[in-house]
Amino acid sequence: MSAHYRPVLWNPQKRIYDGVMLGLMALYLLLFAALQLLFYPEITEETLIIRATGTLAYLMLHVILVIGPLTRLNPYFMPLLYNRRHLGVTMFLISLVHGAFNVVQFHALGNVDPLVSVFVSNLHYPSLGNFPFQVPGFFALFILFVMAATSHDFWLKNLSPRVWKSLHMMVYAAYALLTMHVMLGIVQLESAPAWVALPGAGLLVVIGFHLAAAFVEQRRTYQPQTLDNEGFVSVCLVEDIQESCAKMVLIGEENIAIFKYEGKVSAVSNVCRHQNGPLGEGKIIDGCITCPWHGYQYLPHNGQSPPPFTEKLETYDVRIVEGQVYVHPRPYPEGTERPPALISASNSPLL
Repeated sequence: MSAHYRPVLWNPQKRIYDGVMLGLMALYLLLFAALQLLFYPEITEETLIIRATGTLAYLMLHVILVIGPLTRLNPYFMPLLYNRRHLGVTMFLISLVHGAFNVVQFHALGNVDPLVSVFVSNLHYPSLGNFPFQVPGFFALFILFVMAATSHDFWLKNLSPRVWKSLHMMVYAAYALLTMHVMLGIVQLESAPAWVALPGAGLLVVIGFHLAAAFVEQRRTYQPQTLDNEGFVSVCLVEDIQESCAKMVLIGEENIAIFKYEGKVSAVSNVCRHQNGPLGEGKIIDGCITCPWHGYQYLPHNGQSPPPFTEKLETYDVRIVEGQVYVHPRPYPEGTERPPALISASNSPLL
């Protein structure tokens, strides 16, 4: 968390992350160039750059899309998520190089404006086999530009987390457009149909990881169906919640995280105000609920971030009866203090 906006908040972890990322990118480009020169010795420098940057950017997008599901499946991958925006911005820059060289090489030598030429040089729009494959690539690049330009927390704060998150979910639209761009290009330009299998395999990997993560998330989140006469819902036994951890529960539209800490139990919204991260997958560190995605923190009894931060969560009433945890799905306004349920008093009757 930071109280001030800076272009990049450098720390040792970010330097290691970026160093490894740039090293792997350089290694890929060198290996790709060597193989291209080996199998296609007549290839021009411009074509080599177009192919190298295009395949690298497409590969990086696959990595970006599977990082989220990987962290849901295994917290070991969480460090990849912390600085994923660095990877996304770098991927856009690589894509921009690819797009710029394409426009210059194929559209800049005529009498028509190069950008206009992208749309009018091939008018076979009704034909799937001859569809102008550069057009979906252009729109995908535009989406990636918007996402890269708004990646900083300044935009997250001023657009609101909900709007910002919705905007950045357009990465899936960009992925669909790029997959269309790649597959149409392969069909039209490559003689070996086996090349189509590569983007197809990538698509299966992305879908497979997302389905696996959704399955695991569904198993982790309890969805009770009945309420008692006071509106409280039985969730679990106290002993089912690990110390300083949470039980996640979905009641109607209320996504709730119930935390156990220091002989008490409190309930807050499971949705972090930073990027809608799953707070229930985090822990209580130094007395604060700490989001596993980017470390944003909240006090468990009132859902407020410690000063000077101002983020707030909805809170919920909780009770413990004979070791059973109950939560009321009616949310209190953000930052409302609610008394935690005391585990030592768990044998008292439900009032």
